[in-house]
Amino acid sequence: MVKISDLRVREVINVVNGRRLGMIKDIEIDLQMGRIKAIILPGNNRIFGFFGRSEDIVIPWERITRIGVDVILVDLPEADVPAGNYC
Repeated sequence: MVKISDLRVREVINVVNGRRLGMIKDIEIDLQMGRIKAIILPGNNRIFGFFGRSEDIVIPWERITRIGVDVILVDLPEADVPAGNYC
């Protein structure tokens, strides 16, 4: 069993291109089904945060391929990642 607090400290890596997408900011839950629908990663800062943030990355639960001890691997096509959103 994995706690949400444990998921938040694991880095998310896209297996499509090997890029680090960041850490989990939030999760989306389907209350009726009692399941996690998606994980949400924060968008990157733009120019040291002076001009706000880019849009968040929403990764559907089905796109998670493996949850490891230190990382979460996702299979996310590059078209689904907003430009500039990676570490």
